[in-house]
Amino acid sequence: MITLKIQTHAKTELVDITQQVQERIHQSGFREGLCALFVPHTTAGLTLNENWDPDVRRDMLLTLQDIAPADPRHRHGEGNSPAHLKASLMGASLLVLVEQGSLQLGSWQGIYLAEFDGPRHRRIQIKLVASAD
Repeated sequence: MITLKIQTHAKTELVDITQQVQERIHQSGFREGLCALFVPHTTAGLTLNENWDPDVRRDMLLTLQDIAPADPRHRHGEGNSPAHLKASLMGASLLVLVEQGSLQLGSWQGIYLAEFDGPRHRRIQIKLVASAD
């Protein structure tokens, strides 16, 4: 297993980790199969989305804030219930195909660490699974 360490810099942000993941695949010599990514944190997630226009990231964070705003009825003692809700909406894992040592992403797709309770040190665990054929 490969561990990618990311320092986030804001309370909420989407950090493009596509290049770091691709570099780890290249360094490993892995050629064909699946790249499984997992974030072992309850207030962060992973998502695959457009990495060309930064307004997409801004719009996603804005809408997630509308979906899960701070609410005085929340009872979680740390006061970060919205972060937990947003992380659940994003999900904690992704699966991406790898061919000839390269992530098989669409033209505008990127892999993002979704931070909802930062800034923090985050880890993404990467497992490369070889094809059976």
